[in-house]
Amino acid sequence: MKPIQKIPVEELQKRRPLRRFMQWLSKAAFQLLTNLEIEGEENFPQTGPLLMVGNHFSMVDVAAFVRAAPYPVEFIGGAVAANAPALMTLIPRLWGVLPVFRGTGSHFALREAQKVLKNKGVVAIFPEGGSHARQLRPARPGTAFLAVHSNARILPVGLIGMDEVFEHLARFKKARIQIRIGKPFGPFKVTGRGREKRRQLDEIGDKIMHEIAALLPEDKHGYLSDNPEIRAKALEYPWANQIEGNVAGTNIR
Repeated sequence: MKPIQKIPVEELQKRRPLRRFMQWLSKAAFQLLTNLEIEGEENFPQTGPLLMVGNHFSMVDVAAFVRAAPYPVEFIGGAVAANAPALMTLIPRLWGVLPVFRGTGSHFALREAQKVLKNKGVVAIFPEGGSHARQLRPARPGTAFLAVHSNARILPVGLIGMDEVFEHLARFKKARIQIRIGKPFGPFKVTGRGREKRRQLDEIGDKIMHEIAALLPEDKHGYLSDNPEIRAKALEYPWANQIEGNVAGTNIR
């Protein structure tokens, strides 16, 4: 499957009519195919700059963000959706995603996202860097990097049961799923350079993941769990020593 094309955010925002239709369609689809409960909708700020963050256990998560957000958002996502059903790869391509080649930290996605946040927009990102596990894993540095360079607040979202949607549909049943929206927090600042800056970004990343964990069942807390057996189930970041595509890295790795 071809990687998602790099399209400047100004061009993506011309898809507003399509995006409004997709938001309407997402509401109809979730109502028809799932038993969905949304908590905390009142926590959505009226304006940005805002980073909308959540756990990423399923390809359905992107559709869940589209369903939950009261306004269009710009997504940062993987340029290649490995092993994803064709339908779930169509959604980010139609909506428009700022692509990241995993293992590189693409300049393009970060630069375009900063433009959105500078204009008081909303950027959605999954801090873990992929839906490769069913337990929380440490955040990659990109979300914290954007937060400190944009002065954006952060809105945590807990997505529960999304990884069971297709399994239930295969049995002609509706999955019971939840979208829990927490309270905004931040913004953050960092001082220092090099390793010290990276250390501070990692601390912010942990803070973000703690806020997401607070919205999830305890058995999904992964690396943040107090239970050593649960911590052991959390997978390490699978792209740590791999480079996807021919894209130059950034200074946040």
